[in-house]
Amino acid sequence: MELDSVDRRILRALQRTGRISNAELSEKVNLSPSACHRRVQRLEAEGFIKNYVALLDARKLNCPTTVFVEITLSGQADEVLEAFEREVARVPDVLECHLMAGTADYLLKVVAQDTEDFARIHRQYLARLPGVQGMQSSFALRTVFKTTALPV
Repeated sequence: MELDSVDRRILRALQRTGRISNAELSEKVNLSPSACHRRVQRLEAEGFIKNYVALLDARKLNCPTTVFVEITLSGQADEVLEAFEREVARVPDVLECHLMAGTADYLLKVVAQDTEDFARIHRQYLARLPGVQGMQSSFALRTVFKTTALPV
């Protein structure tokens, strides 16, 4: 399915305000409410819209520390990668896990209360992940900007 300019306007608006009413959205994108609703349903059905979520404030939830962890595995065999990916997906403090090209095999985005809490996460979870040969952690000092919006 090809996206036209109206589809792109709908996607941009929904990325900014996912709880916008269909009436407001149709006004923003210059469509009738019924046509707008059909377009949104089609974008959902085609998989362009995966889900609707609430973005939470990490500071208010006492998880203000972001740590990026580079993981190097002992090997690249499928079973090593699969075992690591299966177990890392179970770590509640890991927000993202990316298979990388470069010096590290994986890059994790982890949230913690503070350095002590990260030490707990490291001991309890990260150090026990299968196939890990090396780990390098970098603490974010400040988030300059953050978005979940894709360029549409």
